[in-house]
Amino acid sequence: MIIDDINESSNKRLKRKVRILLILFVIGLVVSGLTAFPLVWEVKILNQTIGSGTFIEKIFPPMASWITRVHDSLLDVSAHHPFIMYGTDWLAFGHIVIAIVFLGAIRDPVKNIWVIEFGMIACVLVVPTAIICGQIRGIPFFWRLIDCSFGVIGILPLWLAHRYIKKMGDT
Repeated sequence: MIIDDINESSNKRLKRKVRILLILFVIGLVVSGLTAFPLVWEVKILNQTIGSGTFIEKIFPPMASWITRVHDSLLDVSAHHPFIMYGTDWLAFGHIVIAIVFLGAIRDPVKNIWVIEFGMIACVLVVPTAIICGQIRGIPFFWRLIDCSFGVIGILPLWLAHRYIKKMGDT
């Protein structure tokens, strides 16, 4: 009976940790998705901060040049081909929908461990997608590494949550 109480208490702590990790992951997904809507405005600020003509140009000229190129291209696309920006709206939508899937895992992590596994697989797939598609699309290597970091950082809370869920199942 005492062992059962200890196991139950341990499981409650683990479940709380899992929920916190998943909530943080969901917040990251939603925020990342929402930032796709005001993309032109955000890149304008980014360009003013670290684009060509800023201090970054002296430190890391390729970064400053890339940011300015992206800024100028977004201005052109939004002015002359605004329907293409619809793709970033769908990007935002995709992030939010994926975040919604994680609500089931927050509610019942053991039953919905597959959601965490799905998320971990998606995080792993970010890396080859960024490397391969980025090369095809002419994205500079340093920027592809930034894109890869989303998968690398994202997998950490999911891996830890997965580990805790497995412990919960063992007790």
